[in-house]
Amino acid sequence: MKGIVLAGGTGSRLWPITRGTSKQLLPIHDKPLIYYPLSTLMLAGIRDILLITTSSDQFAFKNLLGDGTKFGINLTYEVQEFPKGIAESLLIGEKFIGNDDIALILGDNIFYGHSLGSRLKKLVGVSGAQIFAYEVSDPERYGVIELDDSGRPISIEEKPMSPKSKFAIPGLYFYDHTVSEIVKSIVPSLRGELEITDVNAFYLRSKNLSVDILPRGTAWLDTGTFDSLHDASQFIRIIEERQGLKVACLEEIAWRSGWISSENLIELGSSFNGNSYGKYLINLIQRS
Repeated sequence: MKGIVLAGGTGSRLWPITRGTSKQLLPIHDKPLIYYPLSTLMLAGIRDILLITTSSDQFAFKNLLGDGTKFGINLTYEVQEFPKGIAESLLIGEKFIGNDDIALILGDNIFYGHSLGSRLKKLVGVSGAQIFAYEVSDPERYGVIELDDSGRPISIEEKPMSPKSKFAIPGLYFYDHTVSEIVKSIVPSLRGELEITDVNAFYLRSKNLSVDILPRGTAWLDTGTFDSLHDASQFIRIIEERQGLKVACLEEIAWRSGWISSENLIELGSSFNGNSYGKYLINLIQRS
């Protein structure tokens, strides 16, 4: 399975702070936001990843992440010139996907929870589509999934005024290799975008959509507003300070997965010129 991170868009809800930089390059406590969706894919065991950015921001992403070698992954890049919907990423990445299954994650979504990685690894080799449901207090802000008493999906709606359930669909989707062809059959919405809800609805009509309810204790954070951006930073800071462990540390994930060596980790830690992040990486070796 391959992965796509969609990190395009204008970030207009966060203007003026995103006037000069991508939202996904803003800090969430001690790491850029882009580290968090990348870490989710890496925890799922995905190493071949396409990062979709705007043309103006791509240099900054490449300067930060390179080709992914230092994280034990293979990163490639494509451009989304204009924000024409989440599903457009599956057309931009069509050649990248090829005959492989794909995991798509939004660049401003943060997932955190016990055994999240092992849960996601079970979805590699998905048949059809696999999405998630997360109970929220304000479902009208999201795509909403309605489930029957057995947990099977009944309907999907995009930002409904009267939601049929409290289950929102987070920005993490697993699809089989046919998804790009399905996107080509989708008609743009009234706002001129290819809606990911329509892709999921296609799989639902084909009876090929599975839904996994994220359990209590799993955090899903959407960082699209000033308040949610601040809340995410506070959440990560509290977790890290309480546990003494970092969330979404790409170097640590790569090392614990056996994708980079202990020597590589020490070299990476030393490159941070003695700051707390670099010391954390080096201390991982000493504590192992």
